[in-house]
Amino acid sequence: MEAQNKSLDASQQPAGQSAQAPGPPPPVQPGQEEEPPDKRVFGVLPNYRTANDTGVYTPISTKQKFIIASKDSFDYPLVVLAGAIAGVGQLTNSNPSFGQGLAGYGRRLGTGYADQAIGNMMTEAIFPTLLHEDPRYFRRGYGSTRSRAWYAATRVFVNRDDQGKWRFNYSEVLGNATAVAISNAYEPDNRNAVDNAEKLAEQTGIDSVSQVLKEFWPDIKRRLFKRNGEPPDAGSPP
Repeated sequence: MEAQNKSLDASQQPAGQSAQAPGPPPPVQPGQEEEPPDKRVFGVLPNYRTANDTGVYTPISTKQKFIIASKDSFDYPLVVLAGAIAGVGQLTNSNPSFGQGLAGYGRRLGTGYADQAIGNMMTEAIFPTLLHEDPRYFRRGYGSTRSRAWYAATRVFVNRDDQGKWRFNYSEVLGNATAVAISNAYEPDNRNAVDNAEKLAEQTGIDSVSQVLKEFWPDIKRRLFKRNGEPPDAGSPP
């Protein structure tokens, strides 16, 4: 009789439920964004390697790593960043052999762009491929402002490997160090250890600040363009 009751209970279940084994729901972080991240922060800063941390890790291929690095390296805002760095170099007269005036600024602009492009390729494609690391920044999207800022800023020293495990970010450090070493070939005045250490710190610092901006950009966008609780479409006015 008991067996018959169990059979009747099972027959009354919806067909879709009887074939599914019970299990925990997929992990979703509080406040997690569902839409993919914008390709540009503030409409300018390249944002191709940002991914939302949904709790479920999905690896990317070597080809995808090189696509991300190429987009970051050959996007026009990189020229703007290089121009700003060149302006600082012009004021401080870094690399004195470059001279001053438009010619000096042009040389500083060219070398500044090369520094950023080579650094991107090394840290986002070449070393991640060699060391089996994931170059993406995984946006947290929840927690206090301080904890999120700390998380974002320190991802230059922590990343995921291709299995999704967190570990020291060898690609960031070794990639930027290699880019600095290469820069000695076209920056003749800054080849000593102190200058190289300063350039490495500058490259790493730029990456750290950019990740903080990427972490908070969706929040800033919502506050700037809030409409009925949702941000407007890209083509609609705020």
